[in-house]
This record gives sequence, structure tokens and C-alpha cells, in this order.
Amino acid sequence: MTQKTKTLIVVAGPTAVGKTAAAIEIAKHYNTVVVSADSRQFFREMSIGTAKPDAGELAAVKHYFIDSHSINEPFSVGDFEKQGLALLDELFKVHDHVILAGGSGLYIKAICEGFDDLPKADPAIRENLNRELEEKGIISLQQKLKLADPVYYEEVDLDNPQRIIRALEVFESSGKPISSYRQATINKRPFRIVKLALNLPREILYNRINQRVDIMIQHGLLAEVQALLPYRQLNALQTVGYTELFDYVDGQTTLEKAVEMIKQNTRRFAKRQLTWFRRDSEFHWFQASDADVITQMVNTISSAS
Repeated sequence: MTQKTKTLIVVAGPTAVGKTAAAIEIAKHYNTVVVSADSRQFFREMSIGTAKPDAGELAAVKHYFIDSHSINEPFSVGDFEKQGLALLDELFKVHDHVILAGGSGLYIKAICEGFDDLPKADPAIRENLNRELEEKGIISLQQKLKLADPVYYEEVDLDNPQRIIRALEVFESSGKPISSYRQATINKRPFRIVKLALNLPREILYNRINQRVDIMIQHGLLAEVQALLPYRQLNALQTVGYTELFDYVDGQTTLEKAVEMIKQNTRRFAKRQLTWFRRDSEFHWFQASDADVITQMVNTISSAS
């Protein structure tokens, strides 16, 4: 598969903007499939809190990397790059176009261009950072990251201690911020890439986020979180929608407050997603609320291909 006649269509944007629906419509137009680039939808055990495509959406178009892994399996962005490129190699034998849809900027970057291997960190550095997390809390590590790597600070999920510790590890091991490794050599891919991004006016997007969280609670998110309590230390579960409800289960907050924190942290996450995608000048932006948004996106794909 070295022909540049194959096209990867990226459909990105903040959480709750409507990426799944748009990706399915574009996939139908090209009679193709969707590869998910959502770093939490890979995991079978996390369904309600990750807003996976529903049964009807999964039946409408074939999806890959949904429920593909267990939270008990280590699965890094590097693993996703390897497995994703191998999958695309197979898919492009059958399809001229494939959709890559999701809001995880690092995972999209992995497929589109890859990134340099990060330096191996001294285990003692990680131990010290974990001790600091226990003794001083996550805010202390957030402040360290802000000083060490302000670029990554603006993008990372600040409520995910594992991501913050990894970034600080890289900085303390190499003296270079983690963001500098991601701006290095771009690996040429044997397919064309067209990048599309959806957005909505902030107020509308935030309302959609709030409504989505309410629906997740109605659909049993708390029961899903309670079932995952034995695994709460796993990296996959250090994420919005789960950590807040773990606090509730621990008796540290009320259910009402926990739900409010999920909404607030998801809105913050959406803001960081937009920051990430706006840094990439290759994205074509669309208003998700436009009645003819799919037509606009297809026309852009046609003119870019």
C-alpha cells in the first residue's frame, strides 16, 4: 500500500460536538468504515462514561477500536500507532477512504505523523513523583508541570495524575519538555490525510456536555463506576467521569457535587481539546450545527484529495 490514492479522513473536535454522527454519515457516503481515536472507548469495561457509539450507530457502520481492549491490558499511544497503522494497511486494501474519528489529539497525531520515542525514565524519578502526589496532592504536580512545560500544561488532562507524572518524568530525565518530543520528525505516511474538525458556539457546546452527563447518570454511570472499584488504580480509570464518582463512593463528596464536577471537568477538557486541534493548521473547521455540514465536509475532502 504505497499508492497515494488512499485517503485517511480525520474527524476531530471537542467532546459532545457530534463527531460520531458526522463520521458515520461520511463513512456511509464513501461506503467505508470508522477507526476510533478515542483513548477511552478502546476499553470494554468503560461504556457509559465514555459515550461510545450506541448499538444502532455501531450497526450502521463498522467501527474499529471500540471495545477492543480490556482495562487490564497495558495499551499505550505507541501501541495504538502500531496496531492502527497495521489495521489501516489492511483496510486500504479494500477501501479508498477510511475515517479516523475521535477527540484524543495525541492518538490522532500518532496515526497521522507519529512522534519520537520518549526517553526511558529512571524508576527513582517516578517513585519520587508518586510520593509527592501522595503527600502534597495533584495541585503540587500541576504547578511543577506548568513551570516545566507550559505548552503541554495547556493540553493535558490536568485531573489525570499518570499523564502529569509521565510528562514530569520526561522533563526530569532529559531536561527537555515532553512537548518538544512531539514536534520532531514527522513520519511520512503512505496515504493522504484530510483533517476535518467540528466546533459549536461555546454556550451550545457546554449545554450539550451538561446534558450528556445527565444522560450518563440516568443510564447508570454510578453502577458502572461501582463495578470498576477494584480496578480504580489503573491508568484507564484516571479520567473524567470516573474519578469524581470514586470520590463520591469514598464519601468525600455528595452525588450532586460529583456530577457537577464531572460537568465542569468535561468542559475544561473540551477547552483543552480545542487548544490542541487549533494548533494544527491542517485542520479544516466546520460548525456542527450547520444543516449542510456533511455536504461541506465531503466537498472539502473532494477538493483536498
